Amino acid sequence: MSSSAPELLHTLHATFGFSAFRGVQDRVVDRVLAGQGTLAVMPTGAGKSLTYQLPAVMLPGTCVVISPLIALMHDQLRGATANGIRAASLTSADGEEAREAAIDAFRAGELDLLYVAPERASQPHFRELLSKAPVSLFAIDEAHCVSEWGHDFRPDYRLLRPLMDSFPAVPRLALTATADAHTRADILTQLGIAEDGLIVAGFDRPNIRYQVRHRDNPVRQLTTLMAEQPGPGIVYAPTRKKVEDLAEKLAAATGRRVLPYHAGLDPQVRQANQAAFVASEDMVMVATVAFGMGIDKPDVRFVAHAGVPKSIEAYYQETGRAGRDGDASVALMLWAADDFARARHRLTEVEEGRREGERKRLDALAMLVETAGCRRALLLRHFGEDPPQTCGNCDNCLDAPGVVDASTLAQKLLSAVYRTGQSYGFGHIEKVLIGAADERVRQRGHDQLSVFGIVAGEEAHLLRPLVRALQARGSLVPTEHGGLALGHDAKDILRGEAAVLIALAPRKEPRRKRDRAGGTNPLGDPLFEALRELRREIASEAGVPPYVVFHDSTLREMAQLRPQSLSALGEITGVGARKLEAHGQAFLNVIRQH
Repeated sequence: MSSSAPELLHTLHATFGFSAFRGVQDRVVDRVLAGQGTLAVMPTGAGKSLTYQLPAVMLPGTCVVISPLIALMHDQLRGATANGIRAASLTSADGEEAREAAIDAFRAGELDLLYVAPERASQPHFRELLSKAPVSLFAIDEAHCVSEWGHDFRPDYRLLRPLMDSFPAVPRLALTATADAHTRADILTQLGIAEDGLIVAGFDRPNIRYQVRHRDNPVRQLTTLMAEQPGPGIVYAPTRKKVEDLAEKLAAATGRRVLPYHAGLDPQVRQANQAAFVASEDMVMVATVAFGMGIDKPDVRFVAHAGVPKSIEAYYQETGRAGRDGDASVALMLWAADDFARARHRLTEVEEGRREGERKRLDALAMLVETAGCRRALLLRHFGEDPPQTCGNCDNCLDAPGVVDASTLAQKLLSAVYRTGQSYGFGHIEKVLIGAADERVRQRGHDQLSVFGIVAGEEAHLLRPLVRALQARGSLVPTEHGGLALGHDAKDILRGEAAVLIALAPRKEPRRKRDRAGGTNPLGDPLFEALRELRREIASEAGVPPYVVFHDSTLREMAQLRPQSLSALGEITGVGARKLEAHGQAFLNVIRQH
């Protein structure tokens, strides 16, 4: 069946409220309906779930969705049920009665979707269950978890192919937002999908504004971001202690509701905090990176990193949790040189076979924070794309930094590190280079070195940003006792075989006015606010997050077009038949009152 077939487009509109497919959705759906194995690489927010939920409604039998996190499954379950799709899950959190009901519904052929974790899907008893009723499709979400080359390898994913091979007539659809060329090839092999089944939609998220700042006062920097973005946000912090510290200080500084999330919290507290965030329209969660993978919240207006992420793939995935609804959002990274120093030290703990790949990922991350060019272009090139040189929606494109060729100064700095014995921190090296009258420098005879006092004037002001850049790229590495030593390409720099260009941020922070909350209600329309209030009431009564009822973009379209009949309301994007029947009249009443 072609994606342009009337029956398919009718089901798309009736179930999901969409009049047309987005991006490569139609190509993926066409392959699934034709019974062909497919790996779809689609950016977060591109509508991956629709590519299996729509066929699940149309094909006889049940689509088995394999997903790594219970929270993610339950979030998808809420959305599917709200659209009138018959769905259930089999997870440890469901309770015995709910699991038995799901099994009975599957056996009776009463399910369109059945969500399971890979740990359960790989067990013999689950394979036995699937033999009791028709299966229409296997959908493997977060498929990069199957690859050892991916950034989030999970061994249980390797056991999925034998399950699927035992149902050879059932098509398989693998989905991921994060996979470079090497990882994509591995996914195809591990899941038994032919090379011609690969569909890559591209990695660009044009609605996300990428910003990178040197971390000097994280509470002040994050408070500024929160003032600009009143909508929901996520702040990632590197440790549990930092999570709790930042959550407390940001709440005190802003008056906003800010909660912590990490594995050390009591499970009930953690679950309650997550539920509060999912249901909120303005809350901020400070969390370790474990948070978010299981959250399909579309209205997150910003994601901030209070330290560098694990890799450029992890950064892409974590920032991708912002703006899933397509509205304007911000991704802010705050970094410091010691972030990279710790990350490079951790590479020594990685098994040897993976060490080189991890080092390249870290180098790519260092290039991202130090580049003077377009950050989006650099990010997309990492994933094999050929983007334009500028994007117009990252900090460097909006406020171009100054670029300084610091190659000669870098030679002086590295030479001073070497001549002082590669055991002193930056403070001591700086004093040597500028010729400071310092007792410690004199005691060690470093005032007699050829590098003493060779840096003055404007060059002296560049030493601090330069040492950060050299640490980020690994040219300088920390010693066990807090000193600096030569590393990576330091010898190439000293020989003049490698250039060092550093980007200097604009002297003042840009003062561009932005739509509050990423443009949620840019005109301050009272009708839009009234529709949001009605949405809150309905969501509260139903015990679901507001976005499950309707997205902000749907409410904005209602406020703009002001439909006066149920049929006209049904033409609004995101208003499917089930939601129109359940909520249509209530929303029409509010529109008529305005």
